[in-house]
Amino acid sequence: MTAPIAAIILAAGKGTRMKSHLHKVLHPIACRPMLLHLADSVAALDPAHTVVVVGSGREQVEAAVVPLGIATAHQAEQLGTGHAVAQAEAALGGFEGDVLILYGDVPLVSTETMRRMLDRLHGDDSPATVVLGFRPSDPGAYGRIVAEGDRIVKMVEFKDASAEERAETLCNSGLMAVRSSDLFALLARVGNANAAGEYYLPDVVMLAAADGRVSAVIETDAAEVAGVNSRGELAGVEADWQARRRLRAMTEGATLIAPETVWFAHDTQLGRDVVVEPNVVFGPGVRVADGVAIRAFSHLEGATVGEGAEVGPYARLRPGAVLEAQAKVGNFVEMKKAVLGRGAKVNHLTYLGDAEVGAGANIGAGTITCNYNGYLKNRTRIGEGAFIGSNSALVAPVTIGAGAIVAAGSVITRDVEPDALVAARGRQEVRPGWARGFREKMAALKAAGKR
Repeated sequence: MTAPIAAIILAAGKGTRMKSHLHKVLHPIACRPMLLHLADSVAALDPAHTVVVVGSGREQVEAAVVPLGIATAHQAEQLGTGHAVAQAEAALGGFEGDVLILYGDVPLVSTETMRRMLDRLHGDDSPATVVLGFRPSDPGAYGRIVAEGDRIVKMVEFKDASAEERAETLCNSGLMAVRSSDLFALLARVGNANAAGEYYLPDVVMLAAADGRVSAVIETDAAEVAGVNSRGELAGVEADWQARRRLRAMTEGATLIAPETVWFAHDTQLGRDVVVEPNVVFGPGVRVADGVAIRAFSHLEGATVGEGAEVGPYARLRPGAVLEAQAKVGNFVEMKKAVLGRGAKVNHLTYLGDAEVGAGANIGAGTITCNYNGYLKNRTRIGEGAFIGSNSALVAPVTIGAGAIVAAGSVITRDVEPDALVAARGRQEVRPGWARGFREKMAALKAAGKR
């Protein structure tokens, strides 16, 4: 590819089948709006321009893409795909180069497939257009492509196809590569004399043929061009993305005990020799180093897990959680904006929020950092080698010195110096025989009919 590249992404449809207040192309796949998945793949081509054609719900789409430096063009009336592409002409501002035409609700098209389309556009026969085709298990109502080799003889919408044409298995994904010098001139000649009364983008292929110019088709797997028009299709595309991501994780050296139960976000990073047990969910922003064990039923989001650390089972790491090397978080532990130092342990039933825990410290069961006073968040600092006894409450802001011991059941409201023992709880009082007398008294009252 030597020519400059522009991308036009169509996202003007109403998406009524989604039955949602959220625009169709903003529904997430792997915790990222599907439109932005596609935009990421386009960005890898270093395009000179990317234009999203918006229509219904344009404010939502513009809010998602404009901060990324992506331009928009407005299709006020829904008059077909050809009409939608034509709306991008002004936004391209006299651009001269190759144009990719993509769809915001077809989010999984890879950068490599886009490159293949552009490379074919510059083949020896210099085709006028390159269309991306696929062969689904059920061609259904997709437009058909009649081809000889990779040269397109005819393209036709299903509504306008003959029985013979409908028997073709090669279908039109709608994605296309075309030179800007050809695109808008051809679009200006597209008419709407068809069953739907719309201006169809595929008509540019037949118009080019009428000028004596050939168009080409390249094929891809049906999963790559799966579209999303309903919640069911959204779930199907999510499932396909997850299946491929799980396979990639295992190929790169992670062990997934039950792959089908592990769910990744779009940006999850796993090191080598990571073991992920069943029913683990990765939200956005998780980085896991080599040799980590993530036990069953854990949920991680916005967290960094250091080499050789252990998480779970039933642990929750919220944004800002950091486990340094060899640290351990056990069952029913929650961390948020907290750093667990090298080799430190929080084995069970604990909340660490807005906290710093030094290397080698041990946090007993039932400990909580009381980080919120109803108005402000405050930090708790626990020094290296400190031991926090079970069922302790550390009321922030507070610092526990290195090597200090906090007795079980304590409520700590003031700083504790290094190597000190602190016990902050009521004094234990013992009354021998009191319980027996109490039981006898209560039994007598009950026998007398009193409550």
